[in-house]
Amino acid sequence: MSVASLGEIIWVIGLVAWYVIRYPFERRARRVRIVAGGRSTSDTVGLASALLGLAILPGFYVATGIPAAADHPASVWSVALGTIIFCSALWIFRMSHKELGRNWSITLEIRERHELISAGPYALVRHPMYTSFLLMGLGQLFLLPNWIAGISGLIGFAVLFLLRVDKEERMMLENLGSQYRAYMERTKRIFPYLY
Repeated sequence: MSVASLGEIIWVIGLVAWYVIRYPFERRARRVRIVAGGRSTSDTVGLASALLGLAILPGFYVATGIPAAADHPASVWSVALGTIIFCSALWIFRMSHKELGRNWSITLEIRERHELISAGPYALVRHPMYTSFLLMGLGQLFLLPNWIAGISGLIGFAVLFLLRVDKEERMMLENLGSQYRAYMERTKRIFPYLY
C-alpha cells in the first residue's frame, strides 16, 4: 500500500468517524423545540461550502483520483501529521457535542431552555466546533496528496466561519445577554488565548 493510499484511507475513516459522532446528537436535537433563529441563505451557503470542501470534493478525489494534475508526492511525515491533526479535530468535535447536549443545532437556532455552556472545550474557546472544522481541514491538507482536494477543506471552513460566527454571537447576545457578554470577555473565538 502506498503512502498516498494510506492517507486517503485515514481521511475516509475520519469522515466516517465524524458522522458516527454527529448522528446521535442530530437525532436527539430533533426532539427539542426551537424557539429562535433558523436557516438563512447565508447559513445554507456556509454549510454547503463546508460540506463541499470537507466531504464532497475530497471524497470525489479519493474515489476517482480527479484532478490528478493537482497531485503532489505523499510523505510519511505528512500522513502522520495529518492523522494526529484529524484525530485531534474529532476529539474536539466529540467533546463539543457532548458539552452542548440538547443545545446543539446544525443551524443557528436557540433551543427550548437554552443555556450558556462554558465547560469542557467551551471553557477555552467560544466556538470549539469551528476549531474542530479548522483542524479537520488542516488534517485533510496533510492527508490528501492533492492541492485542490487537500485545501478545499480549509476554504470550506473559512466560508462557513466568516458567514456564521458574527451572526451566531449576536444571536447568543440577544438571548443570553450579559451572561454571554461576560463569557465573550474571558474566552477567545477558536484559538485559546489568541483569537
